[in-house]
Amino acid sequence: MEISKSLRIISLHDPLFTEKEISISVLRLDEIHPYISGNKWFKLKYNLEEFFRQEKKYLVTFGGAYSNHIMAVAAAGKDLGIKTIGIIRGDELDETSNPALSFASQCGMKLFFISRDEYRHARNNFLPVGIYHALPVTTDDLYMLPEGGSNALAVKGCAEIVKLFPGDFDITCCACGTGATIAGISSALMENQQAIGISVLNGEKFLEMNILKLNGNRRNFLLIHDYNFGGYAKSNAGLDSFCENFFLMHQIKIEPVYTGKMFFAIYELARQDFFKKGSKIVAVHTGGVFPELAR
Repeated sequence: MEISKSLRIISLHDPLFTEKEISISVLRLDEIHPYISGNKWFKLKYNLEEFFRQEKKYLVTFGGAYSNHIMAVAAAGKDLGIKTIGIIRGDELDETSNPALSFASQCGMKLFFISRDEYRHARNNFLPVGIYHALPVTTDDLYMLPEGGSNALAVKGCAEIVKLFPGDFDITCCACGTGATIAGISSALMENQQAIGISVLNGEKFLEMNILKLNGNRRNFLLIHDYNFGGYAKSNAGLDSFCENFFLMHQIKIEPVYTGKMFFAIYELARQDFFKKGSKIVAVHTGGVFPELAR
């Protein structure tokens, strides 16, 4: 997988940033592909290569009802002729429950809906028995991709994001779910550079440890947990309004699950003088705004 076009880096012009004497630019990873978007493209790059190298029959992965990762894997499967299976958290759901799941199903992904208790075991690669009853497969036929696509190959791919940054910057910011993206980015930074992750879920007890395991124990990152708005996929009127106003001001679409929380945090941190004067900051737009699918 190679990026077929140059990606844009856009400067954000705002009186707040001028007042605080900082510069904010946005790396538009969301423009890579309509559905294999942003960091998902980099997480999948080497996993897909490994899938073909091992000559597996199905790519199996895990996610919730509105998982960007599930949609990206389904789209990649359709584009590359890969049979995909999605293990979905929530046995009250089906293929018609929302546009995200409908899209994945239309791409050819076979969806299996399991309870939240079952899911906690399944995400550790203990698959529901129903898969083997429904499909003519064995364990050897399956390539297992963790929830969010987060594994060592995903980190390897995300490290390549840094190659797309402008040459002179001090800080990079990204939204954090499972931690693979910031792990990859932090693993590739220079000694004088720092990664800041805005956690989008209540992961304070485990997310830092996950990142250190993935990035080779490099401690050049900082996680901020103050802007998760109550947890994954949770929002409020203030965040929703911010996303709308951000688009009106900068003509960049963001959403309240990932990128909205990151940019909201950047604005609040700037107001609090968190960034030193003269700081050059690169915000990574990790995608998640799908045509006709964004919530």
